[in-house]
Amino acid sequence: MVYGATEAPQLDEGKKEVLMTDITKPIEEITIRNAQPEDAESIVKFYNVVGGETDYLSFGGDEYPQSADAVAASIKNMEEEKGNCMLLLMEGERIVGMGTIDSSTKRRFLHVGTLGIVIRQSHAGKGLGLLLMNALINWSKDNGQTEKIMLVTRADNEVAIGLYEKLGFKQEGVFHQDSFDGERYYDSLSMALFL
Repeated sequence: MVYGATEAPQLDEGKKEVLMTDITKPIEEITIRNAQPEDAESIVKFYNVVGGETDYLSFGGDEYPQSADAVAASIKNMEEEKGNCMLLLMEGERIVGMGTIDSSTKRRFLHVGTLGIVIRQSHAGKGLGLLLMNALINWSKDNGQTEKIMLVTRADNEVAIGLYEKLGFKQEGVFHQDSFDGERYYDSLSMALFL
């Protein structure tokens, strides 16, 4: 199932929108929805902020490599590509998390979706990563194309690895000295979930 512009992924039977208000640390009501081209500028700003909050992304603060126009074009293309989606985790009108599934357009790799997820530091540890991961997994199960979800994470990102394992992801491989922060090299893990 491909979600329409105003629909959010269904996590529970019959629900069109995901709401989360009962969590341990107070935040406003949270919704998950599909990204729209008009979100592009906010998405670039979000990535530039979270890039400075974590060392686990491939870019730092204010280093996001795409322009708002490029992001808007990418979102428009996703509307036509069955195996790609971008979900926004919203607190009111503010993006507090994002998740993506990107699939190849090559016939032999159409069944594999690559997952990416990031949550603002201010909203970490509140169950929102699990909520967004479940939305991405359910979207992948419903799209009629994705059979395998893969991801790459830094090997020292223990919290994320624990979440992925809880959801059924298994380690497939190690990329040695995969990233460098200017002082130290880090290994990355390839993980996958078969749907």
